[in-house]
Amino acid sequence: MRTHFKYALLMAATAAMLCACGGTSDENSTAGESSETLPQVKLQRVVEQPVAQLGTYSATVESDVVNNLSPNSNLRIEKIYVDVGDFVRQGQVLVQLDAADLQQLKLQVDNQQLEFNRTASLYEVGGASKSEYDDAKMQLDVLSTQYQQKLQNTQLKSPITGVVTARNYDDGDMYASQPVLTIEQTQPVKLLVYVPEARYKYVHKGMSVPLTLDAYEGETFQSTVTTVYPSINSDTHTFPVELTIDNTDQRVRPGMFARATINFGEIDRVLIPDEAIVKQIGAGDRYVYSYQDGKVSYDKVELGRHLENYYEILSGVEPGTQVVVAGQSRLRDGIAVEVIN
Repeated sequence: MRTHFKYALLMAATAAMLCACGGTSDENSTAGESSETLPQVKLQRVVEQPVAQLGTYSATVESDVVNNLSPNSNLRIEKIYVDVGDFVRQGQVLVQLDAADLQQLKLQVDNQQLEFNRTASLYEVGGASKSEYDDAKMQLDVLSTQYQQKLQNTQLKSPITGVVTARNYDDGDMYASQPVLTIEQTQPVKLLVYVPEARYKYVHKGMSVPLTLDAYEGETFQSTVTTVYPSINSDTHTFPVELTIDNTDQRVRPGMFARATINFGEIDRVLIPDEAIVKQIGAGDRYVYSYQDGKVSYDKVELGRHLENYYEILSGVEPGTQVVVAGQSRLRDGIAVEVIN
């Protein structure tokens, strides 16, 4: 009987020890799970740096001078010596029109020249009066002037150095109302961009402005601010800026699409790495998780330009703030985190 009683006591003691050991194990397990559930994050401290304030504006290249070549009377076009795309120089003969009237007028000038010479000879020896001399001289001057005007109207010359951009007739056509040719100056060329009024004080005449052209991918051309218009458009709150390209190599042509980048100076801005930016689903807003005292906060930011692997931050984060750059998927505003970097 006593043996059975001892055996019962031993079994009870053993059970109590097992229960005690089991309770300790459960408590340790719970504590471990609590530690493991903290989201793990990597942080990076953001800094403020000088950032160039650039604005990129699109425009179409234009000619500084455009000339439409036309005669001053309806004549038949005998020959057009150039075509669209041809480069022409100032003074070059481009169009020959019917010269029949010119030839008749030349005969009249020659005859009047002979008459004037005869009258002048007689006047010198007293065989003609002063009024006869003056009349012959006047008629010669009138015919000579008419001949020069007719000559200019029969041969059309280029008033500028440039490129033919339009041809509206063929050889043998009768001139009507449209210009025979359009010539556009290609050295220099210009473009007009519209800049927000907030940038007005930063733009001045003589600034150098780089630009790119779709026609020459990967190349950069230089232009100069030649005109800053003095008034602001009240509807768009922009002002026109005229940029001029020297174009000494004649590579830039009117009608090309250009993008000009104007530097408005530098401003100190916070820069945040790409990895820190979080986009809110269903909206265009951008956020970052900021870290302080073991917890993170969900902060909305206003982005500026993208600079290589960083974003310029206009508002939302102060310099020196630590932001989460990895592990955002398990985060929410105000929760505790474990830093692993």
